[in-house]
Amino acid sequence: MISPDHVRLMARYNQWQNTSIYTAADSLSDEARRMPRGSFFGSIHGTLSHLMWGDKMWMHRFEGWLKPEGGIADSASLFSDWAELKAERARVDAALLTWAQNVSESWLGGKLTWISSAAKREFTRDRWHLVAHMFNHQTHHRGQVHAMLTAAGTKPEDTDLMIVELAD
Repeated sequence: MISPDHVRLMARYNQWQNTSIYTAADSLSDEARRMPRGSFFGSIHGTLSHLMWGDKMWMHRFEGWLKPEGGIADSASLFSDWAELKAERARVDAALLTWAQNVSESWLGGKLTWISSAAKREFTRDRWHLVAHMFNHQTHHRGQVHAMLTAAGTKPEDTDLMIVELAD
């Protein structure tokens, strides 16, 4: 099982990496951010929109946040405006940090039951497993965006967790 300290570390890592990704993406034109690049969600913008949708969906399940509109198929177009997506990313990352500060060992040790629209069935899993999945999902799609940004000629910061000091 992961610990509350691990959750806090991953929330800080998430914020650091998102700042890096969004800073690099800011150096591109809107057209370049929306250019189809062969990723699961098409473009840099579409992938970042999907990632926001995923974070909000998991936090809806964990903490009762407002459920994001649409499903996975619609997630790449959840945010049409870059400035709005960027501002919401900063807000969500700050809220994830606050949430992580309050995660307890007992909460992580519990179960969560939800109905997946994508799988069309009910699941019950350990919360720690689902929190680990949420952070893994973030890392997976940020890796795709990192590759697309690099191919577009901009360079986000390194992604190695051990490189940066992530103060509490």
